[in-house]
Amino acid sequence: MTAPAPPSGAFDCHTHVFGPFDRFPLAADRTYTPGPAGVTQLRTHLDALGFVHVVLVQPSPYGSDNSCLVDALSQLGPRARGVAVTDPGATDAELGALHRAGVRGVRVNLHSRGNGPAISDLLPAAGERVAALGWHVQVFADAETLLEAAGTIAGMPVPVVIDHLGLLPGPGRALDAMCELLEEAHVWIKMSAPERATDNADGPEAAAVARALLAAAPDRTVWASDWPHTDGRDRRDPLAVEPFREVDDRAALDRLWRWCAGEQAWQAVLADNPGRLYGSSIPG
Repeated sequence: MTAPAPPSGAFDCHTHVFGPFDRFPLAADRTYTPGPAGVTQLRTHLDALGFVHVVLVQPSPYGSDNSCLVDALSQLGPRARGVAVTDPGATDAELGALHRAGVRGVRVNLHSRGNGPAISDLLPAAGERVAALGWHVQVFADAETLLEAAGTIAGMPVPVVIDHLGLLPGPGRALDAMCELLEEAHVWIKMSAPERATDNADGPEAAAVARALLAAAPDRTVWASDWPHTDGRDRRDPLAVEPFREVDDRAALDRLWRWCAGEQAWQAVLADNPGRLYGSSIPG
């Protein structure tokens, strides 16, 4: 089933930009090394799919150095928003500069960065730090970790956006618990990258997860391509350049159309919901 064109003002809510590496070197302690994927290639990706707006998410190989992200936001202008990674000691001035650049969220990544502070400590600290800016907290973690922290997430003072379908592989107790968590009016879910949690992104398990989450939070569900599709698997050599996965982004949109099963959800997931979460223009 072929999807219609994205609605006016549609957002791709999770993309990354890497390089040029002579200007924006990767962190020395990174867990993987991507190839280059610049703003020109990102524009081509967006135009091919028919998207007006894009959200750039700070990838883990850059750590908390958001220079590449800010440069890309500057090139893309009002069509773009950002989700940054910040140090606990970031100053008000530093956060204000990120806000003026178009950043509207902070990312807590427990999946790619390995061991560290517990999510129950990280999330409240991040929420408290960005609440005055009106930002949200985006969290990337496996379903078990997220659900162990359900009470913490439910008590957050800012919106919480859960990455990549919560990495749920299929129906079951974890999906039921995630749907219960989505009853909280500030908890959002990103319908992206089902291939990160299941061997068959087009299979019935992934569809059941997506449709259940969409039904649980129809006004707090957004979509993303996850371009340029970093590997996402366990890695042996963090310094070896890893090719991006081959993912058919047009097929991913067709899949979303099947999950939405109608124009109302399609409009909400691609345009209305992200428009409220990120805003469609950057104030002067």
